[in-house]
Amino acid sequence: MKALKLTGPNQFEYTDEPMPEVKPDEALIRVKAVGICGSDFHGASGKSGRRIPPIIMGHEAAGVIESAGRAVLGFKPGDRVTFDSTIYCNKCRFCQQGRINLCDNRRILGVSTNEYRQNGAMAEYVSVPEHILYPIPDSMLFEHAAMIEPLSVAVHAANLTPVLINESCAIIGTGVIGLLVVQAMKIKGCGKIFAIDIDEERLALAKKFGADETCNPRNEDVVQKILELTDGVGADTALEAVGIEKTMNTAIDIVKKGGRVTLVGNLSPEIKVYPQRIVTRELIITGSMASRGEYPACIDLIASGRIHVEPLINKVAPLSEGAKWFAVLAEGRQKLLKVILQP
Repeated sequence: MKALKLTGPNQFEYTDEPMPEVKPDEALIRVKAVGICGSDFHGASGKSGRRIPPIIMGHEAAGVIESAGRAVLGFKPGDRVTFDSTIYCNKCRFCQQGRINLCDNRRILGVSTNEYRQNGAMAEYVSVPEHILYPIPDSMLFEHAAMIEPLSVAVHAANLTPVLINESCAIIGTGVIGLLVVQAMKIKGCGKIFAIDIDEERLALAKKFGADETCNPRNEDVVQKILELTDGVGADTALEAVGIEKTMNTAIDIVKKGGRVTLVGNLSPEIKVYPQRIVTRELIITGSMASRGEYPACIDLIASGRIHVEPLINKVAPLSEGAKWFAVLAEGRQKLLKVILQP
C-alpha cells in the first residue's frame, strides 16, 4: 500500500509499505480522508518526542471497511466509519470507569514514543480495533467525517466546563479546536462568548460561528476589555485552546473570582504561572484530554448541521502531496486551518 511516512525531522517519503496486520478483533479500513492535525506538523519537527521516525502519522480520519477480523461482530465490509484516535484497553481501572481517554495502556494512532509505535491513517489502509469504530451516515462527506476527531476534543472540553444558561465564556485561541469550542459552547447555552486571538480572519470566523465579541491582544488590552464587557467582574469561564504561557495566563486573568478555566491546548511542555492569582481568587482549573465517548454526539452534530466544519477545511489534496502541505503548514505563510489528505 502507499503511505506517507515521516523518516526524519520534517522529512517525508511517499512510499510503499506492507499492508497492516489485521487482528481478530480489528477491521481493515480503506482510508478515504485524513486530516493533518496541529500535533502532527509540530510533532514532525521532532521537538515533541511523540513522532519518533519512522512513523506513519494521522489520527483524524474516515473510510470504508475493507475486511474484518473473525471476532468483529458489529461491522462488515463496505460500512462507512470513523474511529477514535485513542486505542484504549477496555480493562484498566480508568476504562472500567468510562474514562477511556486516561487509559493506562492507551496508544494514539500515528504516534511513536520510546514506549510504543502505532502507525496511523496517512496511508491507503489502517487497521483498528472494533471498539473504537463508529458508523457514519451515507450522506456525510468523508472530509467532514475526518473532522469528527477534533470536534470530539472540543465537545469533551465543553462537557467538562460547567456553564449556567446565559453565563459568559471566553475562548482563547481560534484555531480549529478553538473555533469548534466556540460552536460547542454556543450550543451549550452561553449568554456571551468572547473570542481572543491575534488573527483577524480567524476572529471573523469565530464571530460567524457565534462569538458575540472578539479581542485581538495585538491591538487592545484583553483583560481590560473583558472587564468592560462583563461590568467589571470578568468572564464566568474561559477555555484555553493554545497551550503556551501567555495565553494560559490570559485565561487565568480574565475570569471572575470563583471562575472556571479549562485547559485544552498543550503546545508548551512547561509554563510559569502565579499561584496567588489562582488561590486567592479560588479559581477552578481543569485539564481536558482528548475525548471519551463523545463521538456519537459529534457525528450527529455535524450530520444535523448544528456544528459547521466545512469552513474550517482550506485544502483537500492527494496523500502523495502530503509532504508539500506539511511544509506549507510548518512555514505558516498561508493562513490554513485544516488540510485534508486523500489516499
